[in-house]
Amino acid sequence: MRGSVSEPGAPQRQLPYAVRFEWGLDGARAVVPGADLAVVVDVLSFTTCVSVAVDRGAVVFPYPWRDAAASEFAAHHEALLAGPRDAEGLSLSPSSLRKAHMLDRVVLPSPNGSSISHELAASARQVVAVSLRNAAATADWVHATLPAEAVIAVIAAGERWTDGALRPALEDQLGGGAFIAGLAAAGRRSFSPEAESAAAAFDAAEPRLAAVLRGCSSGRELVDAGFAEDVSIAAELDGSSVVALMRDGAFRPV
Repeated sequence: MRGSVSEPGAPQRQLPYAVRFEWGLDGARAVVPGADLAVVVDVLSFTTCVSVAVDRGAVVFPYPWRDAAASEFAAHHEALLAGPRDAEGLSLSPSSLRKAHMLDRVVLPSPNGSSISHELAASARQVVAVSLRNAAATADWVHATLPAEAVIAVIAAGERWTDGALRPALEDQLGGGAFIAGLAAAGRRSFSPEAESAAAAFDAAEPRLAAVLRGCSSGRELVDAGFAEDVSIAAELDGSSVVALMRDGAFRPV
């Protein structure tokens, strides 16, 4: 009888590799258990929003989706609740966070990166939010603070099809790949083939990174909807030296 594939075994968990790469919430549930660090990547736009916010010294609480419970959650944490991207004021738009007159504590709901971060807050040992803006800084922080044998699980959030199924998104592969390439440059070893492939994709795209982001499905969708500035902010490779580390359920600047 063939073994069951309903639960992830050692191959699906990418054991025994120290640096792993997977997609979405189910991927996180497979490769994060036992890891020393979970790395959430949602370039367009949750983790780019987090990077912009922590650059300003703000605290960002992840939350799965904006609903009545999200309002209660924000009130409990004495934080502002961000709206959808097309809303007035703070939203899931990096440019709205950059332009905000004041930014202190914000709840930033999203169905992808924020949902994954919210779940990992209760289960992972450490969680960081990585975008193209802070990929190199976060890789340097990892190399300086975690032992060489530390297990690092990189989770590309991806997007959603209309039926709710995961849509792997190129921008998240590139963001995760930028971080993994930084680990390799710092001398880390033991990368899964999935992690190596993400780094190779980033290396191939880097010379024309802004154009790739504008041209990929998610980027074109945002540009067509009038949010070209958000894509430009997401393409600010190594534009931030601030690490977004989760402490007490929120991403805070390091």
